[in-house]
Amino acid sequence: MSRESGGNGSQAGPPVATRPEAIRNVVLVGAAGAGKTTLVERLLVEAGVLNRAGSTEDGTTVCDFEEVEHRQRRSVALALAPLMHDGVKVNLLDTPGYVDFVGEVRAGLRAADCALFVIAANEGVDEPTRALWRECADVGMPRVVVVTKLDHARADVDAVVAQAQDAFGGRVLPVHVHEGGRVVGLITDDHEHEAQRAALVEGIIEESEDETLMERYVAGEPIDPGLLLRDLELAVARGSTHPVVPVDSTTGVGATELLDLVVSAFPSPLEHRMPTVFTPSGRPGPAIECDPSGPLVAEVIKTTTDPYLGRVSLVRVFSGSLVPDATVHVSGHRSAWADRGDPTSSHPDHDEDERIGSLSVPLGKSQRTVPVVTAGDLCAVGRLSRAETSDTLASVDTPLVLKPWQVPDPQLPVAIQVRTKSDEDKLGSGLQRLAAEDPTLRIEHNEETHQIVLWTMGEAHADVLIDRLATRYGVAVDEVEVRVALRETFVGPATGHGRHVKQSGGHGQYAVCNIEVEPLPQGGGFEFVDRVVGGAVPRQFIPAVEKGIRSQMQHGVGTGCPMVDLRVTLTDGKAHSVDSSDMAFQTAGGLALRDAATQGGTCLLEPIDEVEVLVADALVGTIMGDLSARRGKVLGSEPRGEPGMVVVRAQVPQLELRRYAADLRSLSHGSASFTRAFACYERVPDQVASRLASAAD
Repeated sequence: MSRESGGNGSQAGPPVATRPEAIRNVVLVGAAGAGKTTLVERLLVEAGVLNRAGSTEDGTTVCDFEEVEHRQRRSVALALAPLMHDGVKVNLLDTPGYVDFVGEVRAGLRAADCALFVIAANEGVDEPTRALWRECADVGMPRVVVVTKLDHARADVDAVVAQAQDAFGGRVLPVHVHEGGRVVGLITDDHEHEAQRAALVEGIIEESEDETLMERYVAGEPIDPGLLLRDLELAVARGSTHPVVPVDSTTGVGATELLDLVVSAFPSPLEHRMPTVFTPSGRPGPAIECDPSGPLVAEVIKTTTDPYLGRVSLVRVFSGSLVPDATVHVSGHRSAWADRGDPTSSHPDHDEDERIGSLSVPLGKSQRTVPVVTAGDLCAVGRLSRAETSDTLASVDTPLVLKPWQVPDPQLPVAIQVRTKSDEDKLGSGLQRLAAEDPTLRIEHNEETHQIVLWTMGEAHADVLIDRLATRYGVAVDEVEVRVALRETFVGPATGHGRHVKQSGGHGQYAVCNIEVEPLPQGGGFEFVDRVVGGAVPRQFIPAVEKGIRSQMQHGVGTGCPMVDLRVTLTDGKAHSVDSSDMAFQTAGGLALRDAATQGGTCLLEPIDEVEVLVADALVGTIMGDLSARRGKVLGSEPRGEPGMVVVRAQVPQLELRRYAADLRSLSHGSASFTRAFACYERVPDQVASRLASAAD
């Protein structure tokens, strides 16, 4: 393997690589509290980026994590930390473990070529860990399992490995064991772990392309450790075997062995399957390769806003080379691949040329500039004022667009309002910047409820967004209850009389109309029928009556909710030769509808969503019971996806789904997910309508 010059020891400058084969892009994945960030710091110490105190030589700390992370004591954002080991540049991408920030995990998986899957020795394999393993498996990510927190009082490495093998399959194989404050290699070292070594050797041989190895091994012939290592590296790169390495992040035991495995066994960007390429018009584009001399194709993996530097974009270069102060074509077309509706309205499509600023890589909290970033590498790009997360950067002459990675659909609505009028102007700008940074955020300006609603991944995600609005953009907002857009209709036929007569000098106002109202079937809309005879209402005023009725329907007749599904028949009326006018008959039409409502009675209609909940079979009864308690109608269930998983289908009122994303997470311990889509409107039960009326008062 050809490698760049460099090695361990203190690094005065940023890690640099000029060839793709000398790069490893590694994402750290694991549940919250698994020790990913501490592991990153230990690896940086072992590589000489940090001193033993956890700082760089100039005194800065390891990673540029956000202040909100320190306050909430959890990682909430993707962070890049590069190092050099044995002449290879290793880009470590630390991801949040909390389920609300799975969008950051998917961004990290897109940018990386391989993963360190981190499990704490004192926690084991829980449901969030299983969900993250599925995230890696879905994109075919090669994984090494790292067991951390070896010094914890409840640490049990053997038990955790057994759990991982039970959960993720027999291809999870220890290659090192932790013993007596050191790690022992099962392939090359002399030791007393014959059973574990035999399992490892047999697992490697089963994946070997040399069909004679198994016969030789069964016959008792010694197998060269170098040959075993080579076959192990091939199996890891293919993603068929997942070695286990224990690492003590406090003492550093196992850290060097892990870095050796990363450099030798993980694939380089040359082996990474390229994303699908399109032209800006949507046609299939030419295939690209990880070639520094090829056409420029890069992707914005993450966007942040710095109070001094402005917008900073973390970019993965897939093809070509990126140089400072170049003009690039910026393309964003996420909506072209939306599954349904338009959940990406907060992220509009765009095509434009833009001149980038400097290129840099992080070293502690500082950014160190670099002269060029080659295919396969990552960097921070300054002055990209228009690019959003998941946008493509390409050459101006041959603009191309990468199909963006799939982001989860945010399901928790949070309504916000500014605390002071002076913040209203800043709110729009702040929300626009949040949307550019976070593709899992959807911003809704609801014209019916007159609310600004942030569709988020969960309560923690919502807290972080509100915190960023205040700390980054100086906009203080409060969370308020989400209002659901209700409708109103008539419960039966009714008649109405509208009389608008005023006289106050000069021309007066005179209009009288009589109407009949009938409810229509759901979705029937509005029908207006003219049955006036004898010119009781002059022909020129009949459209005004209809206009007045439509206007009154939009504003409702008591609750303020729009009225729907009505047939209104104009049967009679009166006019004055001088004082009648369009405006007078509009008013009379509205009054007639209000009068009919007092006689015939109305009811509220609520929107109903069709919900699909994907949950483990053992929790189906719990989920069905909860849906029923939410006034839901369970439609059925069926197996879906991996064994043991079931999808439960139900129709549930939107009023009962406002906090469902958070409640479902609690019920299922983070293992269930759901989707929702509008189905229909149904009458609100009387007891619920009374409760809504009381709340409105």
